[in-house]
Amino acid sequence: MKRVIVSVAFILAAVGTYAQQDLNTAADAVRYATDNLTGTARFRAMSGAFGAVGGDISAMNVNPAGSAIFNYNTGTASLSNYSTSNESNYFGTKNTTNTNAFDLNQLGAVFVFNNTNEDAVMNKFTLGFNYENTNSFYNKMNARGTNPNNSIDQYFLRNANGIGNEGGIYLSTLQNAYFDELSFMNQQAYLGYNAYIFDPVTTDGNNSVYTSNVPNTGNYYHENYTSTRGYNGKMALNFATQIKQRFYLGANINFHFTDYVKTTSLYEDNNNPSGTGLQAIRFDNERYTYGGGFSLNLGGIVKITEQLRAGVAYESPTWYRLQDEITQRISSFCPECDANNISNDTFVTNPGITFVFDDHTIKTPSKWTGSLAYIFGKNGLISVDYSIKDFSKTEFRNARYEAINQELSDNMTVSGELRIGAEYRIKKLSLRGGYRFMESPYKDGRTMGDLTSYTGGLGYSFANSRIDLAYAWLQRKSDAPLLTSGFTDAARVTGTNNNVTLSYTIDL
Repeated sequence: MKRVIVSVAFILAAVGTYAQQDLNTAADAVRYATDNLTGTARFRAMSGAFGAVGGDISAMNVNPAGSAIFNYNTGTASLSNYSTSNESNYFGTKNTTNTNAFDLNQLGAVFVFNNTNEDAVMNKFTLGFNYENTNSFYNKMNARGTNPNNSIDQYFLRNANGIGNEGGIYLSTLQNAYFDELSFMNQQAYLGYNAYIFDPVTTDGNNSVYTSNVPNTGNYYHENYTSTRGYNGKMALNFATQIKQRFYLGANINFHFTDYVKTTSLYEDNNNPSGTGLQAIRFDNERYTYGGGFSLNLGGIVKITEQLRAGVAYESPTWYRLQDEITQRISSFCPECDANNISNDTFVTNPGITFVFDDHTIKTPSKWTGSLAYIFGKNGLISVDYSIKDFSKTEFRNARYEAINQELSDNMTVSGELRIGAEYRIKKLSLRGGYRFMESPYKDGRTMGDLTSYTGGLGYSFANSRIDLAYAWLQRKSDAPLLTSGFTDAARVTGTNNNVTLSYTIDL
């Protein structure tokens, strides 16, 4: 349909619309605001309840003061297996998809500097670093079923017709514009038009109202395959100190990295009794998001008695600067759609380009954590952490996201997270267990449900080293929309993770 050179007026119209619609949604911001439990095997086996315990490399991510608990220079490396099972339910049809991935997910060390003066205020200080993959994006989901109500044509019509004061795209733009000169919203309309998903109400070039070419009788079979890969990573640079044998203070400077690839293939056909009109659609997308961020941690631990410790920690918002790229392709089967092309019933639109968006900034909410731990001498410990995070403070920092920021403010809420961990030592063998519960960050409690997790593990100490093994089970239900705007029907997905982590720790 690229028949003529686009005029300056078309270019200006595309730029004006670009400020109104973008690839990103509220769910994209929530993805970077949501924590996952990673780290060393000991840390994971006790469900991350280390806010008042310390003495573990990963504990610095909860409370940076915990590094001052170390008595020796220590280093730890961890390898994890992520096994994910997603059971989707789309209008009564269930389907299960499994994923497995391995990852060297943690590497860090703490260096201890002791003060030999027993009367000194500062008894010791530590310098540490820790790299962790704070979230693994390796996942797959396949939702399929028969939708008795809606076709995915609503997504393309919404982008063609616009809503509110957005206005629709002119027919002359759809017929003459180059794909890479359109805004994302108008690109979706362009793909729908060239796949014959909708027709203009009039053939006038100024037409901006469109009607569906999909039959409105019968049911719509949908199959949506989604595959994601990548990670969120964090490098923490840590300083901690012990004061007067009872107080521990610490701080982190954190550098965040993200690399996220999402591939989707959405298929629709219908059982229209007349057998006319658009019969089938396949819409393929591959999105790549990458970038980095920055945050801070502050924390303190106090020995109330030799056995009882209390801790408090603050994690600042993370400021991410991210870039998005997307590649799209659409095909359709419509025997009657093009009277001038009677020999071909299948229409394929593949622009053959990767569209690169302007970078954007996401600010995630801050988090507070309070902790208590009771140490049974050398026999073991029990620890409890409770964290709160106000997800309604999640926001894009770019002006064009005002509507999405309002959606985040209206739909998100304060989420509490409870972590309980215990450890019992039998000579050189340590037995561990834990429980974790995180409330939904959404007010409706359904878009992303509560998270429940149980963990366990063991460790064995050698002369100056230790090997640890952990198992973590977690489950959370959520809604997985097949598309974003216009077509809001979603599969209900129960995600279950079974993760195994192996760590090796050496004291120097």
